[in-house]
Amino acid sequence: MNTFDNRKDSFLPPFKVEYRSENADEHLALHLAQRIRLKPFEEEIVLVCIGTDRSTGDALGPLVGSKLEPLAHRHLRVYGTLDDPVHAMNLKEKLELIQTKHPKSTVIAVDACLGQFSHVGNINVINGPLKPGAGVKKELPTVGTFHITGIVNVGGFMEYFVLQNTRLAVVMSMAEIIASGLSKAVVLASEESRLGSIESH
Repeated sequence: MNTFDNRKDSFLPPFKVEYRSENADEHLALHLAQRIRLKPFEEEIVLVCIGTDRSTGDALGPLVGSKLEPLAHRHLRVYGTLDDPVHAMNLKEKLELIQTKHPKSTVIAVDACLGQFSHVGNINVINGPLKPGAGVKKELPTVGTFHITGIVNVGGFMEYFVLQNTRLAVVMSMAEIIASGLSKAVVLASEESRLGSIESH
């Protein structure tokens, strides 16, 4: 898959925002727009929202995908929703499909993760591909030019049980912020691209 120029992308440090913070989605959108506008906007943005609706904590990705799917358009494609999730059993197949259908895309992975107690509620944007399943000791293909993770609960012990018993209210709130931030970022990047095109003429 085509990706950002890593030399440029590396200049953008990792970003985080706490989901309870005021205007969290606005802060997230401004950061994501910077990353998106590093590439020509005529290329597609593909969101790969990883997870399953069978686990409260692991439903973050599909919730984000379901919120964004109605907004998908020529520049934005969404894989992974509550109705059609992308998870460990079909991830390789979905990535092969994306490679075939969107060979010049910028791929953004979205997933839930576990972390330290003090970090629960943080939404992180991190350079490079996501390693899904790492928190539960699964070996899966890496995904994305960069990735967005939401720390939904505490890790380190009985991860599957912890994900199953994560509060839905927290996951829903984080999904809303990530979806809103991504939606606004695409609009911002589109406006920047259009203005740049007008100025160049």
